[in-house]
Amino acid sequence: MTIKMLVFDYHDSEKNFFGTHELENFEITFYNDSLTEETIKFLPEELLDSTSVISVFVNSQVTKNVINAFKNLRIISTRSTDIDHIDKSSAEEKNISVINVEAYGAKSVAQFTIGLILALVRNIIPASRFFLDGNIDCRDFIGRDLSELTLGIVGTGNIGFAVYKVAKAFGMKVLAYDLVQRQELKTNWHDIEYVDFNTLLKKSDIITLHLPYTGDNYHMFSAGQFKLMKKTAYLINTSRGELVCMKDLYDAVSEGIIKGAALDVVTCEDISFRCENFAKMVNNNLKCVEETKILRDLAKLDNVIITPHIAYDTKDAIDYILNQTFIAISDIVKGGNSYRI
Repeated sequence: MTIKMLVFDYHDSEKNFFGTHELENFEITFYNDSLTEETIKFLPEELLDSTSVISVFVNSQVTKNVINAFKNLRIISTRSTDIDHIDKSSAEEKNISVINVEAYGAKSVAQFTIGLILALVRNIIPASRFFLDGNIDCRDFIGRDLSELTLGIVGTGNIGFAVYKVAKAFGMKVLAYDLVQRQELKTNWHDIEYVDFNTLLKKSDIITLHLPYTGDNYHMFSAGQFKLMKKTAYLINTSRGELVCMKDLYDAVSEGIIKGAALDVVTCEDISFRCENFAKMVNNNLKCVEETKILRDLAKLDNVIITPHIAYDTKDAIDYILNQTFIAISDIVKGGNSYRI
């Protein structure tokens, strides 16, 4: 039996996996674009009729209308842990299985997070531009030892814990906030200190976010939170863009309320990180257009680093995600239920 599968949000980093793995019984069509109510209009009727599996990333929006457009869809696979971009209830109404990938890329994201911290604290980005501007004084690049700083981790799941372990290797003091505290991290072996949210904001030199977006935590970092942070503090977000109010972050950094920020995720990533989609989206989502303008201004600040959602993007993490994806799909095709969520 041949399984007709469409892969959306297809990245160059995934090409190696598909080029080196023989996926028998799968007929796969790849799309660089995300799957949305807009892009689905351009899919041929033949694909909408025959496709049984779709694979997406968090940039896609698999709404009820998108789901209903497919006539014989059986599996929606997201190459992410979060599933809030999928209308799960609509999928369940049509008996369509939804699968995700748990606990991927913890090491990759943790290492990238520490890299962003080092880049900010040691002024690596502006220092690298030294020879492009003869007016820069080397004394502007003075930094801090990480061992003298306190790291506040918001979210202590697999990634947050991985960040904690690397931070401790640098000798950092670590504070943590989570709605559900992990008791095993409060032992003498893992001396992580849980505190309430406001205490973490006030005492941390660097705050890094590692929690899922639930809707309830939309803009959990906005003007009020930035005002509680130290003026010398940095914010790192490698989690979800929706957690941070971009306009308030721009104001906080540009006005010196906090010192700087590093973002690997933003809202409206589809147009913020993919310039070819900007013209197509401009008439459909004015809020995203405004957000992207703010992001451009934010990126011009010397004490801000913005990267295009690549924290997890290592060969090792990508191979794991895709391998687990096809294990789960094959299990469901064979009648299993181990990976269905």
